[in-house]
Amino acid sequence: MEIKGFTYGYNAKRGDWRSPEGVKSQDLLYELGNNWVCLSVLNHQDKFYSTQIRFDFVRTPTDKDVEFAVEKAHSKGVKVCLKPMLNCDDHMWRAHIDFPDKNMGETDGYWDEWFASYTAFMVHYAEIAQDLGVEMLCIGCEMLGTERKESHWRELIKTIRKIYTGKMVYNTNHGKEDGTPWFDELDYLGTSAYYPVGQKRIGGTCSPDGSGDFDKPVDKAAMTAEWEKVRERVNGIADKLGKQYIFMEIGCRSAEGCSAMPWDFAHRDRSPAEDEQAAFYETCLDVFGKEKRFAGVFWWDWSTFIYDTDAEAQKDIGFNIHRKKAEKVLKEKYAKS
Repeated sequence: MEIKGFTYGYNAKRGDWRSPEGVKSQDLLYELGNNWVCLSVLNHQDKFYSTQIRFDFVRTPTDKDVEFAVEKAHSKGVKVCLKPMLNCDDHMWRAHIDFPDKNMGETDGYWDEWFASYTAFMVHYAEIAQDLGVEMLCIGCEMLGTERKESHWRELIKTIRKIYTGKMVYNTNHGKEDGTPWFDELDYLGTSAYYPVGQKRIGGTCSPDGSGDFDKPVDKAAMTAEWEKVRERVNGIADKLGKQYIFMEIGCRSAEGCSAMPWDFAHRDRSPAEDEQAAFYETCLDVFGKEKRFAGVFWWDWSTFIYDTDAEAQKDIGFNIHRKKAEKVLKEKYAKS
């Protein structure tokens, strides 16, 4: 496994990465033994149907912040994937960004406007990545509604290749890794691997909403079997492309039932479940750790500001693994791989 990574800094604001709290969080992250970090830089458009992407001088890390975080990682011997991301301020998931396609004789007006803005956005970060010696650039994340626009994406990739000479990847969503022809232009197949591998429990079955028999221990054998199904499917897609794949995002909250819905962040009434989170990490790496077509992983995510104590960790039911059982699992796996 080449890429032993973690994502840092999602939803960070101006100056956060350079603050004492941000620096402390980064130092703790690099104690994991990770050799890569994915820096997520969040920008915005007003609505899912807006055609203009805008930089927010308060809510977005500045170029100086990016430079600082990249140099910090490099000083630790850690490689960097820069991941400019896009959110919609109407709270719609970026996967819903979409416009009508042109009819015969028409222009692709809305799409042309959006891709012009998106290209300017990506070119800005491609120039930064090139100047700072960033090893990988992620050119998009989970924008499923845009993925059918093959010619627009190929033109964007061509434009970026003229500026940036490192590796390039796009982050699609789990279950959507096939059927997108322009992925052949990239160096890796990338996906958010929030697969619901924890549906089954000993003595019962979790429902799709994550409810179930939480008094039963986590069935790691069943979880492993689900990961093996994922491996078989994604290996087949990677073979057709002739590329390795990366889990650009993957994680599981330390809350009951979340291995059955690892993408979830909304259910805040669940009890802490460190064992379930740790099992998600352990079984994933057991199945994929020595798979030759698997380039590696960027776990989601390490908070910009991290807590200090075991008591805080035990109360936290988010994606963080700091001071939890999953952190021990990951340190051991990274040390051995």
